[in-house]
Amino acid sequence: MEEPLLHGIAQTDRDRAEALLRPGNTNCGGCGMSVGLQMLSRAAANVPIQMVIPACCAIVTAGPFPYSAYGAPVVATTFASAAAVATGLAQVAAMNGEPTRVICWAGDGGTYDIGLATVSATAERGEDVLYICYDNEIYGNTGGQRSGATPLGAVTTTTPLGKVVHKKDILGIMAAHRVPYAATLSLGHPDDALRKLKHALTLKGFRFLHILAPCPTGWKSEPADGIDLVRSAVRAGLYPVYEVFDGDRVVVNVEPEQSDEALADWLTRQGRFKEDRVDMVAIREQIDRTWRSLRRLEAPSA
Repeated sequence: MEEPLLHGIAQTDRDRAEALLRPGNTNCGGCGMSVGLQMLSRAAANVPIQMVIPACCAIVTAGPFPYSAYGAPVVATTFASAAAVATGLAQVAAMNGEPTRVICWAGDGGTYDIGLATVSATAERGEDVLYICYDNEIYGNTGGQRSGATPLGAVTTTTPLGKVVHKKDILGIMAAHRVPYAATLSLGHPDDALRKLKHALTLKGFRFLHILAPCPTGWKSEPADGIDLVRSAVRAGLYPVYEVFDGDRVVVNVEPEQSDEALADWLTRQGRFKEDRVDMVAIREQIDRTWRSLRRLEAPSA
């Protein structure tokens, strides 16, 4: 009798008898983090991994000890120390000659803000760590406060009138460390996302991946709209999908329309953006600046 599929992962992958994210977890409906974990599960189906997760929604996912919703070993850390702990695990694996791949799975608060110092230090030293930031653009696990990833104009519990500064360019910051590989992943473009995850798992040294992760609770959006919202962000040019090799070669993977229609679709389908508090001109100017910069850096076509 043919064995059933488990969250889209075939049980014929004998080296991974179960999905990375197990059924029965308590994640919210429409959670982009959950979709990202499913993609990572597929990419790492035959790869032994250890995960390090700081304070964020993802560590609540595990559930109460001694049970776990994860199908891989997980170390829970404080906000600031995930990359440092991952460094230790990677060093031990290397000393023991183990093929284990160490992955940090962290939210934007623990990446853009509280954890940035140790992320930067780990990148600078070139530690053999794959760092993946699932970015829901708020501190989703502690009430929806504004983070460095929160976009201009977004209403949060700490920016009730809308955020007044632009989102931090985290990929630019990590690429400036000259790491072997840094890339953005669109959940609305799964083939490209899966390719990048698999590629990052094959590399040595510090690698950084960024996922825009819809959060219906924080975004005040419909759970079923999350992936389509990501596609709108990509179409609008608001979320560039690209990769950077060794800090200097940029390849754009999905060409945007940069249309006002796509931008309006992104904004109007989320309750966190109030029409009278969103500066469309400033957002469009920022998108144009971002793409002018990327075009200057983009590798010429073969």
